[in-house]
Amino acid sequence: MKTVLITGANKSIGFETARQLLQQGYYVYLGCRDIRKGQQATDQLRAEGLTQVEPLAIDVDDRNSILAAREALGRKTTVLDVLVNNAGIHGAMQQTAPETDSRAFRAVFDTNVFGVIDVTQAFMDLLKQSPAPRIVNVTSGLGSLSLHSDPTWKYYAVKPASYVVSKAALNAYTIVLAYDLRDTPFKVNAVDPGYTATDFNNHSGPGTVFDAAARVVKAVVLGPDGPTGQFYSDDNAPETGISPW
Repeated sequence: MKTVLITGANKSIGFETARQLLQQGYYVYLGCRDIRKGQQATDQLRAEGLTQVEPLAIDVDDRNSILAAREALGRKTTVLDVLVNNAGIHGAMQQTAPETDSRAFRAVFDTNVFGVIDVTQAFMDLLKQSPAPRIVNVTSGLGSLSLHSDPTWKYYAVKPASYVVSKAALNAYTIVLAYDLRDTPFKVNAVDPGYTATDFNNHSGPGTVFDAAARVVKAVVLGPDGPTGQFYSDDNAPETGISPW
């Protein structure tokens, strides 16, 4: 049975991703900052008959918490097949580049970039034990520099400064990580789940959590001939599914 760790998994897209992977036979570790909420999410899934799931306390902003989570998971399994870096924050949506203090950028980067790096590195040894490891970084179409440079793009005017820059940095990290792991069985990809109605955006998005999670799952279950170092976005590239960086 393949194992997967999903950060920020006690609600919204992370939770639905867990549900869909459980339905496909994965054993899921629900990464969550608040273990009580993680246990509640676990209980809900088990009530649905999806029993191969348990919570794992992990705060991606706290390196000690990440290392403690790695130690805890290592007592349960010697192999991790999939890491889904889903946890993220948006900061203030009205931020502008000339006025946003660098501290605001750092706060968003701590979760959306440095947290991903720390989690990925902490669990890399377990991932390397898998015959077909997968890393999926949940990003945003707002991280595309190419699209943000196109005045005809539907979201051209949506530029919350720290969030846009953090997701562009996450995309860059995905590229270099995939390159460094290119001669291994790893598949490393970024996935834009689309503008989805969640707590993240006060349920303003038109997309469903089910469809968003399905996009993440598609990158998780890639076969050995699947691509690596790609930026998936059905929302911004419905014809090809591949977004420009």
